[in-house]
Amino acid sequence: IHLATENEQYLSELSDQAGCFKETQIVEFIFLLSEKWHLDQSARYQAVELLERFLIKQVEQICQSSEENVKSREQGQGSSGSSLKDQIYDTFVLRLVSCIQLASKLSLHYNTVNSDTALKFLQSLKYSYTKQELLESELAVLKTLRFQINVSTPLAYVELLLEVLGHNGCLLPAKPLHQMCMQLLDFSYLTRDTIYDTLLKIAIENSTPSKLQVAKFLTVKEDFMLLAVGIISTSVFILNPGQWKQVVEHLNCITGITSQSILEFSYAVLKHIAGSTTP
Repeated sequence: IHLATENEQYLSELSDQAGCFKETQIVEFIFLLSEKWHLDQSARYQAVELLERFLIKQVEQICQSSEENVKSREQGQGSSGSSLKDQIYDTFVLRLVSCIQLASKLSLHYNTVNSDTALKFLQSLKYSYTKQELLESELAVLKTLRFQINVSTPLAYVELLLEVLGHNGCLLPAKPLHQMCMQLLDFSYLTRDTIYDTLLKIAIENSTPSKLQVAKFLTVKEDFMLLAVGIISTSVFILNPGQWKQVVEHLNCITGITSQSILEFSYAVLKHIAGSTTP
């Protein structure tokens, strides 16, 4: 109930820019760096969410200050636009590393990414940051997010729903199912745009959605509960198709998400796994 409420609250306050910083290259960068530093999977998802939320806030703040500058001087628009790009580009990798550091501290207190490790990596990319600048970067992320960094990730939704399914008597192979869910969750993050593009076209029964339809679909793309039930449903279909219908009915009862929506999400994921257009 707590996670469902949190999810609804997040969706009700959704920024128009949500999802802009979850491009495949960014997600892949975070995943590979988290793997290099031996972080668990919760840390990688948390880092993606922290970076996304931080950059959206940063863009909003810079745009707001740019608008004020434009009002005060008529010719200010061009320089403020380039300034916005410069500020984000110049500190992007540093902020990304800071988000991974913060995520590591939230998930694994005995295996955090310390300053020496982070600096060594940044130096390997020819950046010349100091420890002080690294600490200031972490603080900048914390302040921008008002220290609200312990955000739930889709992994938390998946694992809790798996527990509820087990409690409700669904006899599923726990370890293989959990591993499959982790692989599919990674896959869904790395192919996010293509999966949701397919899902939108299924939902509207049209291969050319309008701008308004794409904008309205944003809440679907950011719905962690839908993502979690879709990942579990698809995993069960792959591992044990005989139990798939029963699991979908259980997920529908638990979350209130319709069986049709769960089915459509599973189809979108499976289509891109198989690389086929066959229904």
